[in-house]
Amino acid sequence: MDFLTAVILGIVEGITEFLPISSTGHLILAAKLLGCPSTEFLKTFEVAIQLGAIAAVIVLYGKSLMLNVEILKRVAAAFFPTAVVGLLLYKLIKHILLGNVQVVVWSMFLGGIFLIIFDLLHREGDDSIKEITEIPYSKAVLIGIFQSLAMVPGVSRAAATIIGGLILGIQRKTIVEFSFLLAVPTMLAATALDLLRSSPHFSSPEWSALGIGFLSAFAVAIMSIKFLLHFIRNHNFVIFGIYRIAAALAFWVFVLK
Repeated sequence: MDFLTAVILGIVEGITEFLPISSTGHLILAAKLLGCPSTEFLKTFEVAIQLGAIAAVIVLYGKSLMLNVEILKRVAAAFFPTAVVGLLLYKLIKHILLGNVQVVVWSMFLGGIFLIIFDLLHREGDDSIKEITEIPYSKAVLIGIFQSLAMVPGVSRAAATIIGGLILGIQRKTIVEFSFLLAVPTMLAATALDLLRSSPHFSSPEWSALGIGFLSAFAVAIMSIKFLLHFIRNHNFVIFGIYRIAAALAFWVFVLK
């Protein structure tokens, strides 16, 4: 992987990680468009550079939220089901689902339709949960189960988590911020597991590519997080559903035809 490819994929990751459009799906499609061979390194790269986006969460939320014990306990409760499912299905995810363009395109398309229908029908109640510290542990675990659906490339971890939270009666801004925080242990664990199994075979240029992708993702993710928090004040997620459908159809017509 050359320098420019690593930068482009890092930018794609930074933009898409926290938006409900699937960062993994976009990385797989971007790699396909760039002509990157589907190697074990590429699959690890697509997972590992998400740490750059996660570092942005730590920088932005480290002091105000991540040092709050009550918040950390709820993040831990939500992370648990994802960790269990991830360990059980690691081989399926790594060797069959990751890199499967057909799975990505279908997931993005169907997910876009669902996102539009859900957001048009959903109404936030006056009694919705407004603070992360008010989320019951039972609901935190259920949010983690929703997040597990995103192990299918193209589903979107952010979308699954946010929709799950909205269904459970959590205020939009609150579940969006909780989704940011839940990404930290989720992606740390996924990257650590993948690097532990794959990194002994990496060359020096491959490690350099990972570093470049990490830095690119970090810089762009900071802007992406700020954009989403500003966007949700006055908008719903319908536009993201429309984008998912359009992107899936465009890829289908121009690449998979």
